[in-house]
Amino acid sequence: MSDLRDNTEASQYELDVNGETAFARYRKEDGVLTILWVEAPPALRGTGAAGKLMGLVAEEATRNKWRVVPVCGYAAAWLRGSKQYRELVN
Repeated sequence: MSDLRDNTEASQYELDVNGETAFARYRKEDGVLTILWVEAPPALRGTGAAGKLMGLVAEEATRNKWRVVPVCGYAAAWLRGSKQYRELVN
């Protein structure tokens, strides 16, 4: 797995895993990171790639002191289930 990449042109964070790319589409505004959609290609589903991506996005939000608004159901569930990062959502 490689590191998190911020593809600003596409407004999404990306993580390459085994030649495939999982992504989290976002909107950034006034210290708020809104996660619109998280997706892993079929080959990566069930491998933990989306969870790894969310962990890296949450680290980025923490470093930048952003509040996170998860519109995506997966992102919301992941953040709610994370003892370390659930405080990013309020």
